[in-house]
Amino acid sequence: MTLLYSDKSSSRLQYIAAFIFKELLQIQYSITTYKQGFGEFDGIKLNYSDEKITGDELRIPNCGLLFESGVKQQKIEINQIENFKILFQSSSKENNEFPFDIFSATFYLLSRYEEYLPHEKDKYGRYSHLNSLAYKENFLHVPLINIWINHFKCCLENKFQSVEFNVSNFTFIPTYDIDIAYSFLHKGFIRNAFGSIDSLLKFNLKNIMQRVRVLAGAKKDPFDNFDWLHVMHQQYELNPVYFFLASDKNSLYDKNILPQIEAMHQLITDHAQKYSIGLHPSWQSGDDFSLLKKERKTLEIITGKVINKSRQHYLRFNLPAGYRRLTEAGITEDYSMGYDAVNGFRASVASSFLWYDLEKEEQAKLRIYPFCYMDSAVIFLKKLSHEEAYREIFYYYNICREVKGMFISVFHNHFLGYDNLKWRKLYESFLKELLSEFNV
Repeated sequence: MTLLYSDKSSSRLQYIAAFIFKELLQIQYSITTYKQGFGEFDGIKLNYSDEKITGDELRIPNCGLLFESGVKQQKIEINQIENFKILFQSSSKENNEFPFDIFSATFYLLSRYEEYLPHEKDKYGRYSHLNSLAYKENFLHVPLINIWINHFKCCLENKFQSVEFNVSNFTFIPTYDIDIAYSFLHKGFIRNAFGSIDSLLKFNLKNIMQRVRVLAGAKKDPFDNFDWLHVMHQQYELNPVYFFLASDKNSLYDKNILPQIEAMHQLITDHAQKYSIGLHPSWQSGDDFSLLKKERKTLEIITGKVINKSRQHYLRFNLPAGYRRLTEAGITEDYSMGYDAVNGFRASVASSFLWYDLEKEEQAKLRIYPFCYMDSAVIFLKKLSHEEAYREIFYYYNICREVKGMFISVFHNHFLGYDNLKWRKLYESFLKELLSEFNV
């Protein structure tokens, strides 16, 4: 049993203590403001105050962030201990004190505190990675919170011989966004006609011939790799999550096959029978909340299942309004926490966590599943070679595995299409290598 003493409590402290002790370290704990009881406690004692109480506790420096309310600009100084960076370093040199305020540092990054502060948005109206502390201070590429917690765990084991932890298991969750299910099929005469005209104006004769062959049934649609993916998942015993865009009309950014089309209806039904399904809220739903509820209902009618997972199309959301909308719409799990232009750990963590609403100062019921690797970021935006993109996915896989965290990847069926056979083969090689590692 671990007892954490603080001369006062707060919803922020309770939130971050539950995340660290209950979710990551998986040990029983309690928070007390009773000094005498803390001093008499026979067990693991953590003192989160400015006052030394006994000689056998571990003192955690308290910078005060967890006892503030509202959001204000924080003075953040980055320091380094051992081989990782820290926030809110202690000025004390006492041997019985932890080197930094791990509770406040974890809360600052996990709550996405900086995203509530004034900032310049990108061209899609989103929080850009260029604004983030992790990007500016060069730790976006590491799950810093998991590294901190593992270091904290070692300190507890060294100081308190009786402490025992349940070791968490590494988890790999492949996820797919189906926002363009087919390249040519099931789009109707008008969309295909305009597509052909566009290709003609660009002198893209290859695309025109490919469209004709697919529509004539002489060639498979280049984006139709669903059977191939299913074989991969069965072969490597994976449990993916598919996110379907289910808007009932198309727009500039919403170009999927409409869910009322029989082929799309069947595609969703087939996947719902095999895998976990989530909603890919359309761009239009970001401007009209009623559409978000409608799209979720559409997926539920098609699948016959409760849809409680989502990932925003174009990762279009801002805090806190975006997460509040999802919660109000009945979503309990969101997979949007990441950046589209660069891979890395937006919340500096490779574990799922409950969202904390900083404006309401309360823990919400929405659980966040952060991803750290997206195919479009490396292929389309960073324009890496296939080999470079392949090395990058292995980097993120390995670092998540090293901290016994959660590696969530994002792929699009159209990037794994038949027009991109080299990338398909590299993805298959990646899965094959993972299988060999698990079987060692």
